Amino acid sequence: MDAKDIPKDTPVVSVSDLSVKRREYLLRDITWHVYPGQHWVMLGPNGSGKTTLLNTLTAYFPPTTGTVTVDGKEFGRYDWRELRKRIGIVSSAVKRKIHRPVTARDMVLSGKDARLNFTGDVTEDDRRRADGILEQLHCTHLRDRLWPQLSQGERQRVMIGRALMADLCLLILDEPCAGLDPVARERFLVFIEDLAQSVHSPTMVFVTHHVEEIMPTFTHVLLLRSGTILASGPKQDVLNSAVLSETFDASITLRQQNF
Repeated sequence: MDAKDIPKDTPVVSVSDLSVKRREYLLRDITWHVYPGQHWVMLGPNGSGKTTLLNTLTAYFPPTTGTVTVDGKEFGRYDWRELRKRIGIVSSAVKRKIHRPVTARDMVLSGKDARLNFTGDVTEDDRRRADGILEQLHCTHLRDRLWPQLSQGERQRVMIGRALMADLCLLILDEPCAGLDPVARERFLVFIEDLAQSVHSPTMVFVTHHVEEIMPTFTHVLLLRSGTILASGPKQDVLNSAVLSETFDASITLRQQNF
């Protein structure tokens, strides 16, 4: 089942009254629901709790209080290893854990079991599916290229392919434009826009510091500061100069340009 198969009234991901404490509170009283058909942007300064929330969503940080559910299944009541497969994440933290010179195709194949540096038992159907994903992402020409030979933008696309190899309902893009030059960044953002509008796209959460990276396809925004939610909801309702100024503790004027 992917996000488009989840009933519209069932959240893809639901976070209720979530707090995470490690000596001090990293998150406090977070309630956030992501429904099918929505694509979210997560904004906040360094130290706002974005990474902690992502680690909790992917079952790397257990909640101190509150609940996290994926496709209606609550962490703690179901096998977290299986639930984790429902959430794909593209992050520099993931890329740093790659320890062997795998090909782009092998990297995509490793997403089947959500295990880096290990492809498990690979069938011919798995290989065909991986090749189909690479074609969908316009990366067929990279199939046999080794990971160290890929550019930063190519690695980002392959990591998205790896996420799509799983039975995915949510795709998290954690600052995916970091390290890209301006031209590569624009091309990657256009690619994300096209992917989000495709029939097989999972629900997306795009984590960034940069408002200018928010593409039209993103419908909702979550703004964090000091481990709490400042605003959450449809983009046109919550993304404004006043809320951004409070989020980043600076005077910010938001302007929209239509091209």
